[in-house]
Amino acid sequence: MKFSVLSLIGNAPHPLTGERVPAAERLADVVEVAVAAERLGFDAVAVGERHAGDFLSSSPGVVLAAIAARTSRVRLLTGVTVLSVLDPVRVAEEYATLDQLSRGRLEVVIGKGSEAGHFGLYGLDEDRQWDYLAEKYGLLRRLWREENVTWSGEFRPPLAGVTTVPRPFAGPPRVWHGSATSEISTELAARHGDPLFTANAVQPREAYVRLVDHYRQRYADHGHDPAHAYLGAGSGGLYLEDTTERAIARYGPLYEARVRQTFKPELVGKPGYNTPFQTIEDAVAHGPALIGDPQRVIDKILDFHVSYRHDLLSLTVDGLGLSRTEQIETLHRFAEEIAPTLRREAPTTLWA
Repeated sequence: MKFSVLSLIGNAPHPLTGERVPAAERLADVVEVAVAAERLGFDAVAVGERHAGDFLSSSPGVVLAAIAARTSRVRLLTGVTVLSVLDPVRVAEEYATLDQLSRGRLEVVIGKGSEAGHFGLYGLDEDRQWDYLAEKYGLLRRLWREENVTWSGEFRPPLAGVTTVPRPFAGPPRVWHGSATSEISTELAARHGDPLFTANAVQPREAYVRLVDHYRQRYADHGHDPAHAYLGAGSGGLYLEDTTERAIARYGPLYEARVRQTFKPELVGKPGYNTPFQTIEDAVAHGPALIGDPQRVIDKILDFHVSYRHDLLSLTVDGLGLSRTEQIETLHRFAEEIAPTLRREAPTTLWA
């Protein structure tokens, strides 16, 4: 198993104190934690993209470029690039630039995004979100694989003999597909023979297993080698203490306050938004969040691995207002006390 550290660069008020970290400091935290992740042996770092709500991640390529300048080995992922609202020509240019700056360390995770507000912000029809994604990804693939591209579609002006520059560093970067609620995303990934990244963040395991199973079946149906059906999975947050009881006592008030803070009554019943795990005890026992002592966390990850058979685990340590020092200390413990066991018990050929 490989490990990535993801930040959505949330900047909501602290769930208990109500204080909000200044934007410059919050962005600096993300860069410093990524630098620490490389030092601690993590395989990748990822920055999400949001255009609505309490987030500072509207320009993930810029943040990843800052990380690229401070690192030399760790892979750089997006999580996700909200391709459904973006111009694929601009995406091809911007991320190929990042790929060059990082000497080929970029991998892109695409999706339609999980915030309802961004379609209105860009003047787009939310009902067409999957149509946007399919067309724009088809064009992005061609722009990174071909020169002198001539193309026409529904959602942007046609192209005639276009070659985007710069070209990617060493061929097109690997593209993953983010998956949270719909088989449309898993079908798109399977059709193109691309890896899948299941959110595994706020919903019961069964909701994600359904999508993962669909992906693997359709991947084979499309004639692709199942050995290359790589899967990434989120984790809904990481917090470690010497005992699970201490972790619950320390993290519980933060977790439950954030659940109350982020609850969206207008989205009740819409999959992928409100979590059913309202209490810390329910989240630890049944949800995807990794909260507890190291052995408890190891057991939980391996239990989820039975269901997902995932190759890459995405970890988030900055979702509930922990300080930069606390975030790095948590990653340090994970790297020393958890990662070696998981690498041994769940081997993968990803990034071999």
